[in-house]
Amino acid sequence: MTTVLLTLGRLPKALEVARALHSAGARVLVAEPFERHLSGVSNAVSQSFVVTAPALDRQRYLDDLRALVRAHQVDLLVPISEEIVHVSALHGTLPASCRLLSMSQAEILAVHDKGRFVETCAAAGVSAPQSHPSDHESARELAAKFDYVLKPTSSCSGRGVRFLAAGDEVPPVAERSIVQRLLRGELVSSFSIARAGEVRLTVLYRGAVMQGTVAVCFERIDVPPAVDRWIRSFVAHTRFDGFVSFDLIIDAEGQVHGIECNPRATSGIHFVEPQGLAAALLEPQTAPPPTLRAGRFAQQFYPCLTETQKSMFTPRFRRNLRCLLQAREVTWDAADPWPFIGMPYTAWNIIALASRKRMTFGEVAMLDFAWSAAEQSRVAGASAEVVE
Repeated sequence: MTTVLLTLGRLPKALEVARALHSAGARVLVAEPFERHLSGVSNAVSQSFVVTAPALDRQRYLDDLRALVRAHQVDLLVPISEEIVHVSALHGTLPASCRLLSMSQAEILAVHDKGRFVETCAAAGVSAPQSHPSDHESARELAAKFDYVLKPTSSCSGRGVRFLAAGDEVPPVAERSIVQRLLRGELVSSFSIARAGEVRLTVLYRGAVMQGTVAVCFERIDVPPAVDRWIRSFVAHTRFDGFVSFDLIIDAEGQVHGIECNPRATSGIHFVEPQGLAAALLEPQTAPPPTLRAGRFAQQFYPCLTETQKSMFTPRFRRNLRCLLQAREVTWDAADPWPFIGMPYTAWNIIALASRKRMTFGEVAMLDFAWSAAEQSRVAGASAEVVE
């Protein structure tokens, strides 16, 4: 039996992966800084282990993962979300019998960093909005002419992102950030499974119900040829291997522009047929391309319910209510009901933190995995070679 260790359990996409692997006969373990979490109550998970949060002690976090891999003879280590920027540092330090579903840390950071992502797009021959470091004169010149976005280079879930108008002075920021020209058009998100620079499957979707800048109900749409070419060109140039996701703008002329890259799974994974997903993870060399689930709408019920209630007296209410009533709930499974039923309990620590900080669930869910500017600087020299 193949033993798989997931490095996160609190998010629905972790549960999606756990269930897919379990149904394929794998033994699924989860490493989590939280003592209770969404996947921990699933019958797809054999055992969960509490590990140090990397925001508290990054080296101890990596040591905890290595110890679990050795103690439980783990065959496959699967990062789920933002923790991949830390977990990718385990390359070359794991037993030869354990495969890590991640490229090297240098390669991950070359696309995760929002400024370096734009540079990688240029090298790959694909379009991205004009962007400059926020403390450079070129950023001030861009901000004087165009509406723009100010965002930290290492943020996730919209944390710290600000939208400003042309002529607005670039505000001082504590984190290393970029000023990026705001492009108008259709915003879409993608999730792809890649193998050695080849795209095996792409899911394209858009937010149907939003919580801040994060979609909590999503609609799968067909992949236009221009989007497919953009993604395939980027993946081929970077020789990407694993899960990779993009936020893209399709402008009025149909041109595709890359806004940012998430070198990990996103909500698009909920549209992938579980058997094919498991095969892609367990048998990457021989598995056929995965296929898609039949449905086009999926939701995270509790945040979708919250946003629907908040929109009751707005024009969005009717659409939000329709999504709430019609979309498939991504955590519900009659054969594995406790993750959905127990979510208010298992997610209470995140809910309470979101309330205290007046932030969205998505913004606070990854705070203990935050990638700091200091860590980025420490590895910048090594990872710069990847772009070249």
